Amino acid sequence: MASFIPRPASRLASNVLTRNCRILVPRYASPFLRRSFATPATESEQPRLRLGTIAPNFKAQTTQGEIDFHSWIGDKWAILFSHPADFTPVCTTELGAFAKLKPSFDQRGVKLIGLSANDLKSHGEWISDINSISNTTLSFPIIADPDRKIAWLYDMVDFQDTTNVNEKGLAFTIRSVFVIDPAKKIRLTMMYPASCGRNTAEVLRVVDALQTGDAKGVTTPIDWTPGLDVIVPPTVKTEDAKKKFGEVREVRPYLRFTNIGG
Repeated sequence: MASFIPRPASRLASNVLTRNCRILVPRYASPFLRRSFATPATESEQPRLRLGTIAPNFKAQTTQGEIDFHSWIGDKWAILFSHPADFTPVCTTELGAFAKLKPSFDQRGVKLIGLSANDLKSHGEWISDINSISNTTLSFPIIADPDRKIAWLYDMVDFQDTTNVNEKGLAFTIRSVFVIDPAKKIRLTMMYPASCGRNTAEVLRVVDALQTGDAKGVTTPIDWTPGLDVIVPPTVKTEDAKKKFGEVREVRPYLRFTNIGG
């Protein structure tokens, strides 16, 4: 069971403005319905997770015990990624792939943590299936979020899914990825529909890009991987870039490349 600071609710209803009319959303309406009409009038209902903001903290039960999310991250990078449900085909292939790639994330100081909208007993049984199917050993925690509290906190639902609900009236989660740095800031997000599996190599690639940018003061071009040329930021003068990086290749005054090695 997850816990976090509750969102204040209005006494009777929330007046929500749209372009042509005012909608009165009853106080007993599902939070997922309220979120679908979200405007500044209802921002207190849910934090807006923009890049650079602090990732919301929470306490939750996981397959490796109860955690306080920020304390669990510590001084590492973290990747929080969600799944619609246990024992689903796409999720099973994804978790198997992340489990196999975990040593590569470990080398980069990145901790992995999954989330699925089922309880711990189900998670444990599912992990056995994942290990058997993918011939791996899944060793990172999976959060139990059967009441969707963390999925809601991190906006891991889309508009369609506010009507695509289970027998309890809870919306199904989508496939979200949050890359969080040691300062607990959200640095990158990815969101996929439930029908589309993620690319683990791309998740690893963007971690490399973020960490390289932080460490070297550069930006990375399309399809960049370690060892390829990087871009000198527009804020750095060419003469200063040459002093810092050595050779600089100028394609245009605003587009300059250099190589910092692998």
